[in-house]
Amino acid sequence: MADNIIFYFSDQQRWDTFNETLMPNLTELASDGVSFSDAYTCQPVCGPARACLQTGEYATGSGAYWNGIPLSSDIKPLAEHFNDAGYDTAYIGKWHLASDRFPGMGFHCEKTAVPEEKRGGYKYWRAADVLEFTSHGYDGYVFDENNNRIDFKGYRADCINDFALEFIENHNGEKPFFMFVSQLEPHHQNDHNRFEGPVDTVNKFRNYPLPDDLTFLDGDYEKEYPDYVSAINRLDDNLGRLIECLKKKGIYENTVIIYTSDHGCHFKTRNAEYKRSCHDSATHIPLVISGGAFKGGKTDERMVSLIDLPPTLLSLAGIEIPQHYKGNDLCGKTERECVFMQISESQVGRAIRTKDYKYSVRAPKNGQMCHSSGIYFEDYLYDLKKDPCEKNNLVKDKEYKEIREKLKKMLVHEMVNAGEKEPVIISALKVKQA
Repeated sequence: MADNIIFYFSDQQRWDTFNETLMPNLTELASDGVSFSDAYTCQPVCGPARACLQTGEYATGSGAYWNGIPLSSDIKPLAEHFNDAGYDTAYIGKWHLASDRFPGMGFHCEKTAVPEEKRGGYKYWRAADVLEFTSHGYDGYVFDENNNRIDFKGYRADCINDFALEFIENHNGEKPFFMFVSQLEPHHQNDHNRFEGPVDTVNKFRNYPLPDDLTFLDGDYEKEYPDYVSAINRLDDNLGRLIECLKKKGIYENTVIIYTSDHGCHFKTRNAEYKRSCHDSATHIPLVISGGAFKGGKTDERMVSLIDLPPTLLSLAGIEIPQHYKGNDLCGKTERECVFMQISESQVGRAIRTKDYKYSVRAPKNGQMCHSSGIYFEDYLYDLKKDPCEKNNLVKDKEYKEIREKLKKMLVHEMVNAGEKEPVIISALKVKQA
């Protein structure tokens, strides 16, 4: 029988929170599998990042380039590939791919059940389209596959995990399963405008060290970081409970577990909110895969994108990878020269991240109204070997002219590969001269 596959997804989790202090269970899981040191999102905002995972396309290719754009019916979603291959499929937690963007227009189910045709093909369902609208850090509700409301009491991450445990415990084992567990933590609670860690552990992290890439900038990290890391620590507790459930049922050895996040968090240091930025604080994510082809407690230093996970998931299940998928199968040995990112809403932006450099461009357009452009202006250049915290923007430094030209060509290539038209990119030096 093929391996079961569990995709365990956090929301807005920085890569550097994957450590033995905050996440001992994930650290232990990595000791059996593979941890990826250079994993990055392809879209640093919730809905578009999720659309990339469910379609294998970049956000402009899937059409879901902003929050509040439903998953396209023109692209066969990930779960349908698993359904066709004889898997039982399950989705638990935050979906964020059913409701329309503008109030009063189109279809809305932010606080009501997601219709079957808008669930991306998943059969078992314990989810809400916008989980932060149907719950808080404590208490809330989701819906099942029959549109019944299910209320829960307790810390949200615990309760979402309980639904995953329920699926595992009740699964009859006749077919392998693919389960997507989409936690909301450590994402801030929108209507409370703050992060909400579990009250019984947050004091434990009051003096937890702040990351160096935050403290030289203004932001809300001093106030919010204890709750943020406390929530991540509770996610790890729940991952541990899930692993124990698999072991108790005797299926741990034939279950692949993937743990990652949609994007990171810069705590209002790079713009007015927490993401939608090219900086590593918003784009560098944790990634651990254990089971199947990923064994041995290794660290993989390849450049990896979130867009690489859909083909990897299908490969792990022995399912043919569609030709339109943009990512690389991590089961193979393909290496990227860079990771490509599309940035929406805060701007119309594009960026690449290599081992040594970050290069980003921005269009002269409103990111809330436009999603692409034919013209971009150079915005950021960081020499990451010299400046890992991205303090010094070198985009107008004449000594980096040749490097900028090389990175520009690389970025244009990635944009065209993503299905975009070849753009014109205006040098920051020309803007200065003008």
